[in-house]
Amino acid sequence: MNFPVFFSKKIAFSKDNKNNLSKVIVYIGRISVALGIIVSLITVATGLGSKKAIENRISNFSGDITVKSTRSNNSYNSSVLDKKGLNLKALESLDEVAGVQSYATVSGILRTEKNFSGVILKGVGKDFDKERFQSFMVTGSIPNYNEDGYNNEIILSEKTANDLDLKPKDSIVAIFSKEEQKPIYRKFVISGIYKTDIKLVDDLYMIGDINHVRKIQGLQPEDIGGMDIFLKDNANMTREYPEIEKYIGYKNYAERVIDRYPQILDWINIFNQNISLIITIMLLVVVINIVMVLLILIIERTNSIGLLKTFGATNGQIRAIFINYTLMIMVPGLIIGNVVGVGLLLIQKYFGIIKLDPKNYFISTVPVDLNPVHIISISLGILITSAIVMIIPSYLISKISPVKSIKYD
Repeated sequence: MNFPVFFSKKIAFSKDNKNNLSKVIVYIGRISVALGIIVSLITVATGLGSKKAIENRISNFSGDITVKSTRSNNSYNSSVLDKKGLNLKALESLDEVAGVQSYATVSGILRTEKNFSGVILKGVGKDFDKERFQSFMVTGSIPNYNEDGYNNEIILSEKTANDLDLKPKDSIVAIFSKEEQKPIYRKFVISGIYKTDIKLVDDLYMIGDINHVRKIQGLQPEDIGGMDIFLKDNANMTREYPEIEKYIGYKNYAERVIDRYPQILDWINIFNQNISLIITIMLLVVVINIVMVLLILIIERTNSIGLLKTFGATNGQIRAIFINYTLMIMVPGLIIGNVVGVGLLLIQKYFGIIKLDPKNYFISTVPVDLNPVHIISISLGILITSAIVMIIPSYLISKISPVKSIKYD
């Protein structure tokens, strides 16, 4: 047997195994980082997107802040706003206020020959923001409510229209009742059908002329039951709330939309908790994997570390080599993760492939909020945290003896 040849083949085979192991470690590290980035991006973009979509939908329908009379109770029949101290011009002139819309409500029943449905007629007037409401329209058109006489056209929710088998241009009879009085009948024509995907709204509200509500409630021509105040940015709702209270009068009160619909606020808070939890888990997984990769590389390269120390390399210099090597694993993982993650999010954003049940989620498709700040922050956060944590295992290099490491195989 030719022993030199045999041992040279054995050494070559051992080196090939180590090189293959190194490649596997590199791939595992990059995949770990990429998956962490992808999951984190999807979690943040869809979580914040859902939160913003729900807030915007309910705010666009009911206003960010609603002004009501203190005489209002749990009844759906609105009480008249007290005009003493109510300064509408001052409200409209506030920098953060995008618009103010008056309304009045009354509860009733829609009846067909085969079915019926309880509804709330939300009467709106000439200040009705048609452009804002247009985003909810499914079919048909939005009538002009000029408060000139009585407009018999209404906008019905898709849920109610389906329940009663109605479509645009169909007629429907509504019945309104008042205490100790005969029922009041009104015949309306369906001008359009809307859908907010918010069950609390779609199950109840139809939009109509405020003059009908005034007539049914016995109100004066200028009376209103409330005001929907729309802000330029609903993120400033809490900050602007005290400022708005100054101009609404003592016998009226302001209510934020998140207080009006506490179920939706609870749902939004769940998004915040889930986002924080998933980001934390992904960060831990990525960091642990990177630390394990570095430890395996150090153990695998023990011979090389011994040789470098023999040639005079310091622990700091060797540590820097391994940290840079690990960062070379992370950077491609970050790039791949961002490309794949952002690509998947863009597909969902423009094609809406993943659907949701609005009965449970208040939205029909998974919305996406692609904020460049969040994308950069996630990548930097994982990179910086991993770089800091990698310092700990790299200190094992100082414990390696040059003499023993050279003998180590």
